[in-house]
Amino acid sequence: MAWNEPGNKGNDPWGNRGGNDQGPPDLDQVFRKLTGRFGGGNGGGISSGIIVGVLMLAIIAWALSGIYKIEEAERGVVLRFGQYHEQVGAGLGWKMTFVDQVYPVNVNNIRELPASGMMLTMDENVVAVQMKVQYRIVEPRAYLFNVTNPDESLKEAMDSALRYVIGHTVMDDILTTGREQVRQDTRTELENIIAPYGLGIQVVDVNLLPARPPEEVKDAFDDAIAAQEDEERFVREAEAYAKEVEPRARGQVQRMTQEANAYRDRVTLEAEGEVARFVQLLPEYQAAPTVTRDRLYLETMEKVYSSTSKVMIDTQGDGSMFYLPLDKIVGQGGSAPAPRVQAPAMNDTSSLPSSSFNNRRTATRNDSVRQGR
Repeated sequence: MAWNEPGNKGNDPWGNRGGNDQGPPDLDQVFRKLTGRFGGGNGGGISSGIIVGVLMLAIIAWALSGIYKIEEAERGVVLRFGQYHEQVGAGLGWKMTFVDQVYPVNVNNIRELPASGMMLTMDENVVAVQMKVQYRIVEPRAYLFNVTNPDESLKEAMDSALRYVIGHTVMDDILTTGREQVRQDTRTELENIIAPYGLGIQVVDVNLLPARPPEEVKDAFDDAIAAQEDEERFVREAEAYAKEVEPRARGQVQRMTQEANAYRDRVTLEAEGEVARFVQLLPEYQAAPTVTRDRLYLETMEKVYSSTSKVMIDTQGDGSMFYLPLDKIVGQGGSAPAPRVQAPAMNDTSSLPSSSFNNRRTATRNDSVRQGR
């Protein structure tokens, strides 16, 4: 029968007899009894005081040992009796020593993990690839307890993702223009692989270092890469030349179009002006046809001779003739003397210059016109 059941008059753990509940004994009495058993005599009080002091120091040391500090960039994961209890933030805290355990985890630092190896491409070539993944911890509890070694698991997942992407890409793309696509595909594949494991990490970036072919074929691939770089350079130069020439050509086209439009407008206006002038001359021509016709003729000849060389000939009664080349006189500032030549017979024109003869015929014709012949 238990000591606290009804009817039990035995001893309880506190030394009560007969079932009289007087509460737990005084600690000093307990220590005195213990010291009395081991030491006895007058030294019992001194021994009990030493033991109490030792216990108090032990309690103080135990309390002080539970103080801990979590840095600003860290988060603390608290375990109580080996099981997850809570997550604490930055600052000072206290835990029960031998009962609680605190694991600080840095959640701000960007960590880096490399991966490399000789891998087989889709076109059955071997290429040496190096890659680095940058990540940080976002869930401290998952990072500590979901897997045994999260860093090693991430490295194996990255190696698997990289080999999968390289195996589905041709070597030329890996070495030259397709490196960015390889990097993006590797990151996507890596995130898909680690998602079911709950590693508690976040992939920040994936850097694909320059890949290289095996040493046996390195020279050939270097030539191929150089040729592709030259091709890209030529294309950029051609695009730059096109961007330079095209605006200039467009400007010339626009200028020629404007000039053509201006010429069209000028000719149209001139034609309209001529039409208006002839319309105004029509009543005058109908009133005096001969006079109007002679006037038009003189105006036309004035326009024609305004752009040709001019020679003035004046014959005198003494048989000599003044020959004035006006264009040469004007060009020399009017200082050239007028040459005097022997005037031939009026009917003999063989000795006259052709220009003088033509001008004389023109002058004769003009006199005839003025006389109404």
